[in-house]
Amino acid sequence: ACSMNWQINREYHLGCVFQKTRLKSVCLQYPLCWLLSSHCFCLLKNEMGLIIFFLCAYVPKTEAGRCKWEEVLKDLDRIKTSKDIDVSLYTANADEDEECQELVMRCFFLETEVIFQECRIKNCSKTQDVRNIWQNGNKKLNTNKLTSTKSEKCKECEEYEEKNFTEFVQNFEKVIQRDCKH
Repeated sequence: ACSMNWQINREYHLGCVFQKTRLKSVCLQYPLCWLLSSHCFCLLKNEMGLIIFFLCAYVPKTEAGRCKWEEVLKDLDRIKTSKDIDVSLYTANADEDEECQELVMRCFFLETEVIFQECRIKNCSKTQDVRNIWQNGNKKLNTNKLTSTKSEKCKECEEYEEKNFTEFVQNFEKVIQRDCKH
C-alpha cells in the first residue's frame, strides 16, 4: 500500500474525506503511508535522524516531569549555609500526614516570609534568594485558595516546634522532595 504514488494517495484521501461510509482507520491508512514515506520523515532512515527523533520525543516529556519546586530547591540550597540568618522558625515535620502536605508547604512559605523580613532588616547576603523562595512558593501554592480541606490531624503553623534556621531548611527540603516524588 505504501508503494502507491502520491497522486493515487491524494485521490484516495480526498475520496475518504467525502465518503462518510468508509471507516476512519481505512481512510487514514493510505495518507499515513504517504506521509511516512515522504521527505518529512527521510531523517528516520538513518541513525542520526533516529537520534534526533528520539531526543525530540524525550525532551518535552522530561520537561513535563520536572518538579514544580525545582527553583525553590535551588534557592534553598543557596541559603542553607548562610551565616547571617539567625532566626527561630515554626518548623513542620518532614513526615507529616499526606493529607496535610499542602498546609505544611504553606507553613514553610509563611515562615520564609519571616526570614525575608528579617533579612531585609539585617541586610543579609542572601536576601534576594530568600525573596525568590517566598515569591516562587506563593505563585505555585496559589495562596488565595486551598485545594485540600483542613483535617483534624493537620496542625496550624504556630503549633509546630520552633527550630533554628538550619533545621528549618533541612525539613523544608525534605518536604519539597517528598512532594516532588508524588
